Amino acid sequence: MSFVRFSLYAALLLLAGSWGFLLLGADSNLGDLFRSQTWSRAGTFLGQLLGLGSDRPPVYLQGSEWAEKFRLAYRTLAMSVLAIGIAGAGAMLTLLPGARNVSNGELGGRPSRFGSLVYYLVRLIYTFTRAVPELVWALIVVFFFSGGVLAGAIALGLHNFGVVGRLSSEVVENLEPNQARALRAAGASNLETLAYGILPQAMPQLITYLLYRWEVVIRTTVVVGFVSASGLGREFRLSLSFFNYTEVTLILLWYLLLVLGVDLLSSWLRRLVRYS
Repeated sequence: MSFVRFSLYAALLLLAGSWGFLLLGADSNLGDLFRSQTWSRAGTFLGQLLGLGSDRPPVYLQGSEWAEKFRLAYRTLAMSVLAIGIAGAGAMLTLLPGARNVSNGELGGRPSRFGSLVYYLVRLIYTFTRAVPELVWALIVVFFFSGGVLAGAIALGLHNFGVVGRLSSEVVENLEPNQARALRAAGASNLETLAYGILPQAMPQLITYLLYRWEVVIRTTVVVGFVSASGLGREFRLSLSFFNYTEVTLILLWYLLLVLGVDLLSSWLRRLVRYS
């Protein structure tokens, strides 16, 4: 049996098992989906988000509230930019030792046990940093820094460093080695090989990965905001805690604008990179 066919059968088996748990499991709560009380609660909650039945005007219709949330949206955007900057800087510093073809000499260098040790150490760091979720990183970081943009950016940057770092190293592993080998043979140092033989080939793909992760980071800022990391996420938690549902709606609208804006900007920048 081929691997593709085995994967297909395994996926179908998992799908059937998942639906079997939903249909037959005693604690799956699937029946709640078809109860009128569930949909009545959902309708009530949506009505509260829209401010229906309230004596006060909805927050999302007040210009002063939009201006106030703009400052929080700006801090959220700054947090995402700083986070992806931290992840990108870490990836740039470790993409060479984290690539197997650098440690084993395929790019023209000399293989060494020390290089292999560094390779496995860097890969272990990649695995650890991306295995820990952003929320857990944020809970750890706030013990060292007071809640704010920096704490949220560090938490997001650490997690995305593992993701971008591994992708960056794999870009180097898939490069055409002739250019780097020629530079090594001419006596180029590691820094010169990186600047003239590796980065010119790898940079378009690296920028693409960074821009894609930026799109993910802007969505994840709400998660670190739940642990008082500042921005719209913190305000979202506070508004839910005080049952200010129309304010929650305004925050969601700002998040929607941020996500759309970052997605459009990222897509435009990726097209520039692709055709440059």
